[in-house]
Amino acid sequence: MINSNSIQLTLGISFDDDAKFENFFVTDSNKLLIKEIGRPKSSLYIWGSPQSGKTHLLQALCHQESSDGKSVIYIPFREYEKLTPEMLDGLEVLDLICLDDLQLVCGEPEWESALFVLFNEVKESGSKLVMSANASPQELRLDLKDWHSRIQSVPVFRLLNLYEEERVLALQFRARKRGIELTSAVAEFIYQRSNRGISQLIDVLNKLDQVSLVEKRKLTIPLIKTTMGW
Repeated sequence: MINSNSIQLTLGISFDDDAKFENFFVTDSNKLLIKEIGRPKSSLYIWGSPQSGKTHLLQALCHQESSDGKSVIYIPFREYEKLTPEMLDGLEVLDLICLDDLQLVCGEPEWESALFVLFNEVKESGSKLVMSANASPQELRLDLKDWHSRIQSVPVFRLLNLYEEERVLALQFRARKRGIELTSAVAEFIYQRSNRGISQLIDVLNKLDQVSLVEKRKLTIPLIKTTMGW
């Protein structure tokens, strides 16, 4: 049995400790996907634009399955330079394989061939392959036709970016998870002055949380102004 933890350590890749299902802001548009990926019955394909939450969900699934004693591996293709197609050999013995940002290895013959083989072996072994990309399977620029056909055979879900008002609510949601009460006025103040991508908003929250803990003060607009230089 391959030890997924040793593979993660060897690649220098680690999970975000906050990437859990309970920390993911659920909306009407992503409710069905959250239900399906939470306990996947088969392999899945998730697509969406940057900062839609694909990485969070894949890592959340790995956290959950690992805590249940399952063998898992998470492979982010944004770490492309650290990876080789040979590392996919034998992964079908694991319970779960998560491949993030699949579009980054499209058009690479060795990668496409290795992924095609892995897909077939996963289907035979009964393990699960959960993939993400920035485009639908039909839109991926794949050269290997058989791989393109295989990847279109699994259930596909689109993950939509949050609307502006949902991002403010998501910021408040993540703050509550940390035990921080962020009023609507304070959350809106942060949103209007920071980069409005959800990842950047969480980065701001992390910084403010640290300052709040050190100074033992509530997050108020004056404290935020001083901390962030706004």
